[in-house]
Amino acid sequence: MGICWGAPDYPSPSFNGYLKPGLASLSFSSTSSSENGLSTSLGGRPTEVVPDVEVVPPPNVRVFTYKELQKATRNFKPDSNIGEGAFGVVYKGFLDEGFHGAIAVKKLNAESVQGFKEWKSEINFLGTLSHPNIVKLLGYCSEDGHLLLVYEYMSKGTLKNHLFRRASTETLPWTLRIQIATGAARGLAFLHQLDRQIICRDFKPSNILLDGDLNARISDFGLARAGPSDDRSHVSTQVVGTYGYAAPEYIATGRLYVKSDVYSFGVVLLEVLTGRRAYDENRPSGEHFVVEWVRPHVSKRKLARVVDPRLEGEYPLKDALVLAQLAYHCLQMEPKSRPSMAEVLSTLEEIATH
Repeated sequence: MGICWGAPDYPSPSFNGYLKPGLASLSFSSTSSSENGLSTSLGGRPTEVVPDVEVVPPPNVRVFTYKELQKATRNFKPDSNIGEGAFGVVYKGFLDEGFHGAIAVKKLNAESVQGFKEWKSEINFLGTLSHPNIVKLLGYCSEDGHLLLVYEYMSKGTLKNHLFRRASTETLPWTLRIQIATGAARGLAFLHQLDRQIICRDFKPSNILLDGDLNARISDFGLARAGPSDDRSHVSTQVVGTYGYAAPEYIATGRLYVKSDVYSFGVVLLEVLTGRRAYDENRPSGEHFVVEWVRPHVSKRKLARVVDPRLEGEYPLKDALVLAQLAYHCLQMEPKSRPSMAEVLSTLEEIATH
């Protein structure tokens, strides 16, 4: 869940759609204290947590007591900590009755900026959704100033960890990368095909969770927005998100389109292909942005230069080329020129069958 700090002047969008360092104020993502050290929020000012926390629970979403969640997490014991971000800390826990298996409990940091709005957004969106590729919200707690969310536990963590964790001695094989990308695409396509579309607004690898079989589930709807209505093409909103993933039209104008998510998905596809982060300031000059670095190599003759070397050539070059071309179709400057997520999903399903 992003945090808004300053209200910068927006640059004109360039091909890659990124802000150059220094042109955006910094914030923190919800899944980690930073995303590659540079998570961005591109407008607005901090707001205090809203004191009135009354929420009408959606069907099938349980209201937990604080005592129940204390017990489930052994009083939020540090060794139960499985993640930390701007929202607060996520703990692994176990319920005594009525639920078999682990749960993940996200506890709001009392100092979290805009935390209440994002906590409520999670309930409003996730509490009404049911799909194999969307993480399941089991319940929440709002008691004595404590705000918590309870999810199904995803044992394999995030796609971010599998792609970028330096301590890992194993790398994701090609087939699993395509499986994860396809699952995430299926989740986004579902959100975009609802009667009232849902725009994630912060789609990135740290918000793609993986179950024991490495099936993908989209998580973190704290920044999600309902799509346009009344025949409008976009939603005008405060610009927030994570550095390197936001679509250029959104950064420049605050206009959020359903296909702004498609742009973010294209960035993630390049990360899956290359094993590189969307933005890495530690790379040599000219290689900081994965979008710009890959662009000259999207041909059969050159593509092998940018495919993740940890794959050691164990991938079909033809399929890798299709994936790269699909990514760049998603990264078109104009939203209307990008494919729908249904079209993206269709292409990924074709790659998965090869």
